[in-house]
Order: sequence, then structure tokens, then C-alpha cells
Amino acid sequence: MAPANVIHLKSPGTLQLEAPGNDPWHVELDDPALSVMTDFNERRMVSVGRHAQIDRALESMKHAGVRASFVTDEGEREVAGLVTAYDIMGEKPLRYALGAGIGHHDVTVENVMEPVSAWLVADYAEIKRASVGEVLKMLQNTGRSHLPVIETAGGRLPRLRGVFSSAKILRLTAHCRLGVEA
Repeated sequence: MAPANVIHLKSPGTLQLEAPGNDPWHVELDDPALSVMTDFNERRMVSVGRHAQIDRALESMKHAGVRASFVTDEGEREVAGLVTAYDIMGEKPLRYALGAGIGHHDVTVENVMEPVSAWLVADYAEIKRASVGEVLKMLQNTGRSHLPVIETAGGRLPRLRGVFSSAKILRLTAHCRLGVEA
């Protein structure tokens, strides 16, 4: 039987310890696209039920620190759509409420989301070969704020593998576009 490793504890004394998460994170336009994709194999997908009231969905997004949420069916087994903070805070809810003759508090996520059938998606196999700049250009050319990534593997049904956010990419590449070295 191998001896157990020993962990030695020590006091940091008067050292100043930097808080994690305070280091700048930048990417270059020619870096791999996967470096800026939110990968649902590594992070849990932020989701909201399709029948959730829009103000609750917005609160959920704020709490998670995101500007978009995937919309799921009641059993959270299938993705039904995508809703953004802009969808909720923009004119969509008002237009829907007026057209349906209901109050703002009765508008649900399903009423303002973009259904899966209206999405443009990228394939994970292609994204593995793409650069950050290529994804950013695609987002800008299509006018989309988010790009879902699907993966089809092993004869299984396609599944949502990740998502790109144009706001995240623009924030991480700001030094490139401004001509500033990180």
C-alpha cells in the first residue's frame, strides 16, 4: 500500500493576496473560437421555463449575470427558444400585451422568445476550427447578439453544446479593435 501524501500547512503571514478573477482576460481575433464559447459541458446552461412571467425571467438572468436565457419545456428536457434581456425590456412585451388584450404582468417568456425554429446555429465541429474573429464577423454580419452552437455526435439527436455572446467577444477583444496591446 502506497503511503499517503502529506500536505504541509503554512501561514501566509503578512502577504498581500490578490483576489481571484481580478486579472484582465483578453483574447486575440486569431485565437480559437472555443476560447470564448460558453461550453455547456463545462458550465450549466442558464434557462427559464417557457411559461415564466417575463419580469421573473429578467430577475433570473440578472441573478445569473447573463443577458440571455434559454427557454425550456416544462420538464427541462428540450430547448424551446432563447430570450434576451432586450426581448423583455424592449417593445416586444408591450406589443404582445396590447395585441392580446392582457396586462404586462401576464406576458410570458414564450410570448417574446425567439423559438428554436427561427435560430441560426453553428455546428460544433466547424467551431472547433474557427477563430474568435470569424465568429465575431458572423455575429456582426447577421446582426445577432447570441449564436447557439449545436453538436451532433454518435448518432444521437443534435444537442445544444454552447453559445457565443457578441457582447462578451467585443469586451474581450476591445484591445484588438482599439489597436492597444494587452
